[in-house]
Amino acid sequence: MIERYTLPEMGNLWTEDYKFKTWLRVELAVCEAQAELGYMPRPALEEIKAKAKVDPKRILEIEAEVRHDVIAFLTNLNEYVGDAGRYIHLGMTSSDMLDTALSLQLIDSLQVILIHLQNLIEAIRYRAQEHRATVMIGRSHGIHAEPITFGFKLAGWLAEMLRHRDRLTRLQDTVAVGKISGAVGTYANIDPQVEVLACQYLGLKPDTASTQVISRDIHAEYMNALALLGASIERFAVEIRNLQRSDVLEVEEFFAKKQKGSSAMPHKRNPIRSERLTGMARILRGNAQAALENVALWHERDISHSAVERVALPDSCILTHFMLVETTELVKYLLVYPENMARNMNIYGGVVFSQTVLLALVEKGLSREAAYSVVQDCAHQAWNRPGGNFRQLISDHPQITAHLSAAEIAACFDSDLHLRHLDQIYQRLGI
Repeated sequence: MIERYTLPEMGNLWTEDYKFKTWLRVELAVCEAQAELGYMPRPALEEIKAKAKVDPKRILEIEAEVRHDVIAFLTNLNEYVGDAGRYIHLGMTSSDMLDTALSLQLIDSLQVILIHLQNLIEAIRYRAQEHRATVMIGRSHGIHAEPITFGFKLAGWLAEMLRHRDRLTRLQDTVAVGKISGAVGTYANIDPQVEVLACQYLGLKPDTASTQVISRDIHAEYMNALALLGASIERFAVEIRNLQRSDVLEVEEFFAKKQKGSSAMPHKRNPIRSERLTGMARILRGNAQAALENVALWHERDISHSAVERVALPDSCILTHFMLVETTELVKYLLVYPENMARNMNIYGGVVFSQTVLLALVEKGLSREAAYSVVQDCAHQAWNRPGGNFRQLISDHPQITAHLSAAEIAACFDSDLHLRHLDQIYQRLGI
């Protein structure tokens, strides 16, 4: 179970106000480390801590003149702190503060994502148990295959979400990296121990070998993890869209009493949430691609990554959060139609039990080739004729009845045979 952190909602984590407060956290942690190591007077630290604050509006006013966001931030900070401000940002470069603060924002965002991912896991787990015995047809290539249960389908979704939870939990440690190492990462004007202590205060670990920035493979891994989660959500959404098709209608998105599906066709009840989720997953993948492009910077640093991250990182975090909330609601209130599942599974008189008949004939001594040929012939006759009945064709076929009794044929059409091992999967998932 993920701990319930007290955090702002995701959108607030990426506001200018929250960003500047996070920058200030980093600068104060570095000041604390500088004082601890004797590089600044303790009274100066206390004065800085007492007076330090920033005004986002004022920062933007200064930035409009100086065209440098970090200088604007530090200028505004010093307007409040006064003379002791000369110890702020001592020996640091902009990216020391920017990248360390960005790690804090990414960690905070990940905690929110994990909370909502857990909500989705609990919703899927509940529905998987609810429909543990709701029999439906499994499909491959979009074509009827063999019986499964809707709960089993949901169990597959649950297993996937549990893997994402594990990935994102590990990612919290991966992204928890700070960097206070100076203009090209060599600690030319700052003691490496300042980095160690400042990161410790912030709950981070020092980057192993930074340049002017924390290497962007870390951020690319973060973005690809979100894109992968989005891809799984898309898989669920596409499945719901297919199962909601008018000629299938085995499940359906909840449709509110006054909701309308089409401006032209009053009868429409469209899978709009699932379609929206499908589209959003494409944005996450696109942003992940941009993050991969950010890994290769010139020498110790350029700023080609900066503009990308200002858009892609907040958008992907906010979008992932929204997708998880949407998917949780979709799963919780999904309408399930077992009678339609039964109708679809028994179309053409149970052709989906063809393998069971095949294996029964082989067990009775018929060669696999001969058994396959006769069963396929009956199946295709049922498939290609209006009102075709595979079970009747099997029961009337002399080559089959010569080997199988009526009771043995009936046993071939029992879906319980296909479901008898599903409990093992549920046990693995702790359902």
